[in-house]
Amino acid sequence: MATAPVHYAAAAATDRGRKRPSNEDALGFSVEDGVFVVCDGMGGAAAGEIASAMAVEEMLRLLHRRAVDGAGMLPLAAEEAICAANQAIYSRSQRNLQLSGMGTTLVSLVAEERRLWVLNVGDSRCYRLRNRRLEQITQDHSLVEEQVRQGRMTPAEAQRSPLRNVITKALGTESRVTPDVFALEAEPGDLFLLCSDGLTRELTDTQIESLLDADLSLDELCSRLVKAAKKAGGHDNITCLLVRAGG
Repeated sequence: MATAPVHYAAAAATDRGRKRPSNEDALGFSVEDGVFVVCDGMGGAAAGEIASAMAVEEMLRLLHRRAVDGAGMLPLAAEEAICAANQAIYSRSQRNLQLSGMGTTLVSLVAEERRLWVLNVGDSRCYRLRNRRLEQITQDHSLVEEQVRQGRMTPAEAQRSPLRNVITKALGTESRVTPDVFALEAEPGDLFLLCSDGLTRELTDTQIESLLDADLSLDELCSRLVKAAKKAGGHDNITCLLVRAGG
């Protein structure tokens, strides 16, 4: 028996928060191409904004071209796009001393019918809400999270650690990068959240689950998440992108 196709809908919101003078997060998506991206830039002056914007633009441009040409498998094309974005950011930082050291996290979801892949570099995350239960798909590339995975630190200690902002992998800081890749199969009703750490530093997974468990539009859910993170402190830029799978 043929499997019914899955269609996707998306919405996003971003906010500089209550403490930062500018917004170094970037996001972009194309429902038509099945590409969804969130990045969190870092670096002095405007460098973080440049790095995150470059990464989003490269992902959308390269994966749109692949979708049109029909060349290659989607997860491989997505990995190649991330590597190309990394090289573009790294090369630009090498040419311009004012941009030296700039970089960005990246979390992306790419979809092909029911099959989808989540790719990440850094500590921006992807979650899936299925049957009212929230599950973190990605693993943070951060110093404290690696300590937690090794059993050297508890999750509670990681939350309090002064080193929790230290990430161990980012786009643009080295000449090469290898993203984590997670293969999934979507079910109608699945809700995927891509977000920067400005959301997850302020809200627990339980709070995020509760905020998403509401009969609201995707735009309203995004606004709800951002407002809650700002109310909880808003210490960093806040970005969320929601992708819903429908039958």
